[in-house]
Amino acid sequence: MKKLVEKINAEIAEFQVNAEAQIVKGNKAAGARARKAALALMKDLKEFRQVSVAEAKK
Repeated sequence: MKKLVEKINAEIAEFQVNAEAQIVKGNKAAGARARKAALALMKDLKEFRQVSVAEAKK
C-alpha cells in the first residue's frame, strides 16, 4: 500500500505542474498532460480505496 500512496503522490505532483502550466502560461499540451494524469490518478485512487477497505476488514 505504501508504493501505491507514493505513486498517487507523484501523479498529484505531475498533475499540479501541468495544470499550473496550462492556467498560467496557456500551454495547451500541458493541459492534455494534466488530463492524462487526472485519469491515471482516478484509477489509482479507486485502487487505493479497494486496498484500504480490504486492510480495514483484517
